Amino acid sequence: MVSEATPISEPIVQFVFFKIDSAWRRLDAEARADDRDRFLRTLRDTETIVPFHSFSLMGIRSDADFMLWRTSDGLESLEETLSSLLSTELGKYLEVSYSYFGLLRRSTYGQARTEQDHAEEAPDKQRYFVLYPFTKTVEWYLFSREERGKMMGEHIKVGRAYPNISQILLYSTGLGDQEFIVGYETESLAEFQDLVTDLRSTEARRHTLQDTPIFTCVHRSPERILDLLG
Repeated sequence: MVSEATPISEPIVQFVFFKIDSAWRRLDAEARADDRDRFLRTLRDTETIVPFHSFSLMGIRSDADFMLWRTSDGLESLEETLSSLLSTELGKYLEVSYSYFGLLRRSTYGQARTEQDHAEEAPDKQRYFVLYPFTKTVEWYLFSREERGKMMGEHIKVGRAYPNISQILLYSTGLGDQEFIVGYETESLAEFQDLVTDLRSTEARRHTLQDTPIFTCVHRSPERILDLLG
């Protein structure tokens, strides 16, 4: 399901993960309620500039409590709106534990896009979202385009056998520590595991250098996420 890209006009997609300082939970209930309300108002205000989807990782990872999937036409608006969030009272207790961004680009392998490839455009998110960065080996890029295309064709064919799972693929080569960022939406973690197992038996898997850390997230409203924080 993953492929290389040709230059087009590309939006920027960011996945930013937050960890809350446990000291915030020791504040009195009234103060925490006020902090949640102000943070939510700021988040909704910035949504007109940077649309977002929200996900919880509460208890799933020890280094992140929630994540925002954000889309923009430039890094400047991502910076400015994040600054507004971190300047709130609740924001002062938040640490950005991870941040990944990349460009949304079109495949060069010629496969027609299906609903599986439109996760970034779907207004309704599925129950779970699994995200990870990955990097190819040096040897991968020494293959001809034809050879790489053949291996990716097999990879994509396996993905198409799971039509209920949609993906978003971002290109971050030269912009971050990884080359790609891939995310999958699914209603079933077991079905997603089956997909991953099948993908790991393809030839292209030999040329994956790194594909961690992996983040499994639960789609939740920002209101519910703030309630879960405490």
